[in-house]
Amino acid sequence: MSPVEQPTASVPRPARLAAQLLRSLEAALGAVAAAVLAVLLAVVLTAVVLRYAFGTGFIGSEDLGIWLHVALIAVGAPLALNSALAMRFDGVVFRLPAHGRAFAAIGADVFTVLAGLILIFGSARIAAMLGGISPTLGLPEWIRFGFFGVGGGLILLVLALQRVAEERGAALLAAAALGIVLFVAVGHASVSVPIPSSIVLGLIVVVGLIVAAPMPHAFLAAAYLAILFGSPLPEQAVVSTTVTSVSKFLLLAIPFFLLVGELLTASGTAARIVTFAASLVGHRRAGLAQTTLLTSVLFSGASGSSVANAAFGAAIFQPELVKRGYPPTQAAAIIAATSVLDNVIPPSIAFLILAVATNLSVGSLFVGGFIAGPLMALCLAVAIHLTMREATPMPRADAAERRRSAFAAIPALGLGVIVVVGIRLGVVTTTEAAALAALYTLFLGLGARLRFTSLYVAFRKAAVEAAAIGLLIGTAGPFAFLLATDNVSGVVSSMTMALGGSAIAVLLLSNLVLLAVGLVLDIGAAILLFGPILLPAAVAAGIDPIGFGVIIVVNLMIGGLTPPVGILVFVVSGVTRLPAGALFSAILPYLAALLVSLALLSAGTLLL
Repeated sequence: MSPVEQPTASVPRPARLAAQLLRSLEAALGAVAAAVLAVLLAVVLTAVVLRYAFGTGFIGSEDLGIWLHVALIAVGAPLALNSALAMRFDGVVFRLPAHGRAFAAIGADVFTVLAGLILIFGSARIAAMLGGISPTLGLPEWIRFGFFGVGGGLILLVLALQRVAEERGAALLAAAALGIVLFVAVGHASVSVPIPSSIVLGLIVVVGLIVAAPMPHAFLAAAYLAILFGSPLPEQAVVSTTVTSVSKFLLLAIPFFLLVGELLTASGTAARIVTFAASLVGHRRAGLAQTTLLTSVLFSGASGSSVANAAFGAAIFQPELVKRGYPPTQAAAIIAATSVLDNVIPPSIAFLILAVATNLSVGSLFVGGFIAGPLMALCLAVAIHLTMREATPMPRADAAERRRSAFAAIPALGLGVIVVVGIRLGVVTTTEAAALAALYTLFLGLGARLRFTSLYVAFRKAAVEAAAIGLLIGTAGPFAFLLATDNVSGVVSSMTMALGGSAIAVLLLSNLVLLAVGLVLDIGAAILLFGPILLPAAVAAGIDPIGFGVIIVVNLMIGGLTPPVGILVFVVSGVTRLPAGALFSAILPYLAALLVSLALLSAGTLLL
């Protein structure tokens, strides 16, 4: 029982006070993050209106948006510290005895302490070194980097309050002491090793993952500790690369698409998608499971986050599936498997991250997603048909019911098409399209008479999710830089040449590498690290880069269902309170179906 849940009298005063301060701090940070997201949306929409309605604009809108996005990450990231958004890999820690878990928890906190110190002091050194004024905003350039320094301090403060509230003060002191010693040691020692810096960094990240440190913190701490082993990136360069990696206007689309998903759910528009899907396939064999699948397909065209889709499906469909006789673990497995479609069928956050990492066209990737997504859905539909049956089928909807449900669902169904067509035709940029989609769903929410509290919760959730994703993108930047410096892509090209250098050899090797990477890395980190490595080899072998980009995303989305990380399985497990291990076993038939779709996509790419 946590200090918050215990009777007040039984909780020591320091723990009680820390819990109260933590709640107040998290409430304040949540309010600031939601407000920053609202201002960010207003800035982009104002620029869109001025450009398209009046043929003008305001100077510095893109830079202001980027600075606000950096601030959003700094303020929102601490709120993800002890949630699923921290992206902790607990597969090893879960199997340890109690004392082993205690030591691992201290190790995880060491990585967080290091990450906070790196952001604070790295940002301070950049601020001292960096001169100049932003020509468009008229503000000192160091402020953008200073946001992450503030974020580092907030991370340490939230960590300290959490551990004191949990009555783990001794463990906190041990982690802080070890973190400070390691931080200071980097500037006063060096170790010669016969392996490249990127490999050293990767090995340190593995240690962080084993002890269940938050993945972004493991990346950042590893990039700093790699300096001990000859890394060419000094501390301030680690922070600079982190901030620069998220200072891209295209990345502003991520919080907007996340906001779209939250507002669709809050306004009840997502529920209309469920009704429409049920009217089409509910009467078939395993009708409710097929409805879950079709809902995921339709919801994918309006959202962009598989995690949001998994949480939505687990909350909406799990109880109904169980009521109709589905085994609980099988029902949850179906929900997790169908949620992969959200990052394949556009608009897709995964494709946005891939475009940032590889400079591929977002519009072209979206078109490829419209081909891959339905194919994956078809394979899943066959698997559901073969493995499940309901004792009492749902009644067949008549034509009038289908028309009514289709009409009610039009506001959500048309959203994804409008976004993709607008981007593909070059009418709006990806970020502008995402902002317009967010405005559209905001109007839907207002039309549904959502209260201010509901709107605030939607903005807050989207802001925190975007901050967690943004921090991951930023902290993967130094790792990606070292991989490029160490010419890892050249090593991959050499391996493919050793296999014959043909398109088939490259595609086979890439699929094996990506499936293996998906076992242990979050999809965003895997795209950022391995997209730039594998794509050049694929292009050199004559493989269509857009088709290969789609294969990268499909591969890594399948990784969202595989142990030990399996983020989508853990999200569904968290909502349904079912053990993740049981879900990993139940998901095997649907995992096989997705692998079949991957094989078909790979074959089709070879024919392009």
